[in-house]
Amino acid sequence: MSFAIFGIPIQAFLGQLLIGLINGSFYALLSLGLAVIFGLLRVINFAHGALYMLGAFAALLLSVYLGLGYWPALLLAPLVVGLTGALVERSMLSRLYGLDPLYGLLFTFGLALVIEGTFRYFFGASGQPYPQPSLLSGGVNLGFMYLPIYRGWVIVASFIVCMAVWLLIEKTKLGSYLRAATEDPILVQSFGVNVPLLLTLTYALGAGLAGFAGVLAAPIYQVSPLMGSNLIIIVFAVVVVGGMGSILGAIVTGYLLGIAEGLTKVFYPEASNIVIFVIMAIVLVLRPAGLFGKDV
Repeated sequence: MSFAIFGIPIQAFLGQLLIGLINGSFYALLSLGLAVIFGLLRVINFAHGALYMLGAFAALLLSVYLGLGYWPALLLAPLVVGLTGALVERSMLSRLYGLDPLYGLLFTFGLALVIEGTFRYFFGASGQPYPQPSLLSGGVNLGFMYLPIYRGWVIVASFIVCMAVWLLIEKTKLGSYLRAATEDPILVQSFGVNVPLLLTLTYALGAGLAGFAGVLAAPIYQVSPLMGSNLIIIVFAVVVVGGMGSILGAIVTGYLLGIAEGLTKVFYPEASNIVIFVIMAIVLVLRPAGLFGKDV
């Protein structure tokens, strides 16, 4: 006996729910990195999609070309992207603090074009496959769908990292220093705290989260210079719905909008590509600060 929800077979409903959760895992990781950078540095980081792509390519070079394998690449690629972000922040982005946020947006937009153009020059526009680790190959029969083990790993890894970052920023002394440095850097520096180093670490953390998402995505999507530009607009919409700068909002909204997108493919497939932007428009009308944002 098979059940149905609004005329939709339960297998199709639960299958799309799970696929939406997988997509939401990437949305949550990427929007979390954006929220960290904007919430603590007040920089609209348009280069986030390029950093996500950079993480996937770093994993490809480390795992396939250098032969290190998936697991070392999963640890090293986010560090490479984080160090790249730290170098960019210290050498260029830090010069824009205190200016109109538009300058930071334009700089990061130009940086994204430079990174994407460089990789297109060396690797072309077509994607390259990235093998799954043998430990996570195969799948599990859940009854309503066949779940690849790797996609289950993506959900678990994304959730663990998101919760760890939230705890770091909201519940630790380092996180309190980071939040205080954005409110009154002069006062915090008077207590002997190295504020410029904190800001660099913040941007490196956001960049590293994008790189980590890129490594997770590499075996699912082909590694391509265009993979970041295809996703960044959706991620910005997720951040706006959750509330610009809200850490918890970015995580919760990322998963919820991924699920909403997946379920829309069941009930009204034609609207699945725009449902996130429709939700964003409704939220902006009803609550301009976002679901978890603070009204100014």
